[in-house]
Amino acid sequence: MSDVKPETTTEVTPVIVPVIKQQGKYEARNTRNSSRNGRDRGDRRSDRKEEKDPYDFKIVEVRRVSKMFKGGRRMKLSVAVVVGDKKGQVGIGIGKGDDVRSAQEKAITQAKKNLVLIPLKGNTIPHEVNFKFKASRIFLKPAAPGTGIVAGSSVRMVAEVAGINDVLSKILGGNNKITNAYATVKALASLRSTRL
Repeated sequence: MSDVKPETTTEVTPVIVPVIKQQGKYEARNTRNSSRNGRDRGDRRSDRKEEKDPYDFKIVEVRRVSKMFKGGRRMKLSVAVVVGDKKGQVGIGIGKGDDVRSAQEKAITQAKKNLVLIPLKGNTIPHEVNFKFKASRIFLKPAAPGTGIVAGSSVRMVAEVAGINDVLSKILGGNNKITNAYATVKALASLRSTRL
């Protein structure tokens, strides 16, 4: 009789112990999944808040550049970007990288450091300006409401991100997009606000 009792106890204990362990595992898994889902949702919400950037950008030109090294040529990409808040601030920057994405991010950070404030008169510029920068010459003239942006190439991009809705322009010099963009930004920065 003493031999039978221990056998029944040993048969009962292995059945109870695995059930408790399995329940603990399931509970732990559920808590981990819930915490992970909560973290993911929180991270996504914080990312959405960070993504809201008041500045808009346009890519002026993407060029492939090379540099000579001991082992041969090393190819990279150069990206020129115009950045503005559509409220009178505009800047231009150039970045280089192995791919377009990295070069674009570098160009945007550089452009944000070089922002200039443009005096606007409603949706247009306050007066005419004829500006020369290197081989480029830009002519800008205020336009009546509803005219739109009468411009081409990089002048249109600069005007759009700067928040100018009505302007007349003409490129009188070279046809280099980057130089024309720099000339346009400098021409807008040279404007003076007129008192009404």
